[in-house]
Amino acid sequence: MFNDSSSPLALLASRRSGKPRDMVAPGPDEAQLRRILEIAIRTPDHGKLVPWRFVTVAADQREALSQLLQDAYREEKSDAGRLELDAMDQFARQAPTLVVALSKPAHASHIPIWEQELSAGAACMNLVHAVHASGFVAGWLTGWAAYSPQVRDAFGGRDERIAGFVFIGSPSRELEERPRPAYEAAVSAWKGTGG
Repeated sequence: MFNDSSSPLALLASRRSGKPRDMVAPGPDEAQLRRILEIAIRTPDHGKLVPWRFVTVAADQREALSQLLQDAYREEKSDAGRLELDAMDQFARQAPTLVVALSKPAHASHIPIWEQELSAGAACMNLVHAVHASGFVAGWLTGWAAYSPQVRDAFGGRDERIAGFVFIGSPSRELEERPRPAYEAAVSAWKGTGG
């Protein structure tokens, strides 16, 4: 469908999510990550509220992140086993680069919260596309940690929510295409009202 592999549409059509546990170095350097994030923040934003933000987690902060996740998990589940805590540790240490995306709606604004949350999702998608355009792979994950109040408080305030952990790196193997919905299952023509 996209004959020119260098076209923007071909680039969008070739984006694949990577599994963070399969990502290896290199990840983006500081200048590349800054450019990726500059592109990510160019997103639709009704009211110019900037109802989202990004927090980078450096490689030397992964031990602290692992400890945070394990402590928060133990607080919610006091009988957590070694395998569960190892999973928290593995989550914190995967991929060379990590960006935590936060939704931070402006509750006092007349702009509906739903629109602000959509903007946060769009900023995450821009981030993922910018990663791909920069020659890396991204994996946008949520999971238990995204919904933990203790983890959220370590990155933001009570009015914020973790929109996702965006892991970035290089794929250790070729990415496989996953099944996509059929066009007809996802797109329809409006038939109007009244029958």
